[in-house]
Amino acid sequence: MLATRTHPCSDERGFTLVELLVVILIIGILSAIALPSFLNQRGKAQDAEAKTAVRNARTALETFHTDKQSYNVTAADLEELEPSLRDARNLTVSGTDETFEVSVDAASTQTGGTYTITFDSAGNATRTCANHGKGGCRAQADSAGNYW
Repeated sequence: MLATRTHPCSDERGFTLVELLVVILIIGILSAIALPSFLNQRGKAQDAEAKTAVRNARTALETFHTDKQSYNVTAADLEELEPSLRDARNLTVSGTDETFEVSVDAASTQTGGTYTITFDSAGNATRTCANHGKGGCRAQADSAGNYW
């Protein structure tokens, strides 16, 4: 005769408390790793925006120099040449017939700060920033003296 086993009527499937705790622990570790990099993205974007504005200002300065044979221009003149510069934070420009310096502030002061391009009479352009080692600003300059 065959022995029959009786099975309980209720089917109790589910997760144990230990399994749930392990999943919560894994999610916590992943978020602790990912969260700082996500928070840093805003500052990087603001630095990139400031760098782009400085490059656009340099291009506008070169255009102005081609027409007028001088870099002696105001920020308002550059904004007329390049309308995207109207959104730049604290655009400052100083120039002579042969040299110029143009700066734009990043929206976040916790990152690179102020980005500057300086053009000397020998034709060398140097890129500097205020907060070395933070944001998009290198801690050490490259061989040409550029920090970004």
